[in-house]
Amino acid sequence: MPGTRSTGLLALGGIALAALLTVIGHLEVNDDLNPWALTISDFAVSDRGGVIDVAMVVLALATVALLHGLRRTGPPRPRAGTAELLLGAWMAGLLLAAVVPTNEPGTAMTTAAYLHRYASVVAFLALPVSGWLLARRPDLASAARTLRTLVLLSLALAAAMIWSAYPGDRMLIGLAERLLILTEVAVLATVAVTQTRAAAVGVTPVRGALAGGPLR
Repeated sequence: MPGTRSTGLLALGGIALAALLTVIGHLEVNDDLNPWALTISDFAVSDRGGVIDVAMVVLALATVALLHGLRRTGPPRPRAGTAELLLGAWMAGLLLAAVVPTNEPGTAMTTAAYLHRYASVVAFLALPVSGWLLARRPDLASAARTLRTLVLLSLALAAAMIWSAYPGDRMLIGLAERLLILTEVAVLATVAVTQTRAAAVGVTPVRGALAGGPLR
């Protein structure tokens, strides 16, 4: 399926570009910012060129390509399944967090900052649940163990970040968030690589009724 291979490659390219832009965004900000103590959003609001915000938009667009590939290889159905809807929630959370900035470090939380925070929470929680559901798909069977491992790791890191944000007095919250994002992006990359490899060897997309019924 050349089309599915193209979507997988587009998703991988978008993920790589988003990662590069994020690194650039970290290098361009004030040297006084501590990446272990401050979140990526804190860096983004201090980023003079808005490179990190652009990276978030690019990652959302890469997910669009990935989602298109999943729709092509999954069983036909009139509406999106739960995993696809959760990917949509991840994309929406990313885009909203990119458009609505958080507050400057050390300043009081504003309405926009709370909106940014909860959009990020939705994105961080939606992706691992989607990844767990995607691991059930026959066309992703070869990556199922990897996907489940990454999902469990991301949930553990999300718990660590929540602990740091509240009772932990933000101790190492930046480190926890960066590891969480790295793990969740690895979920997307795993799906994209699996799509690309399957298309390259000519695996037939799943169509029609499946043994266990349509996946949701």
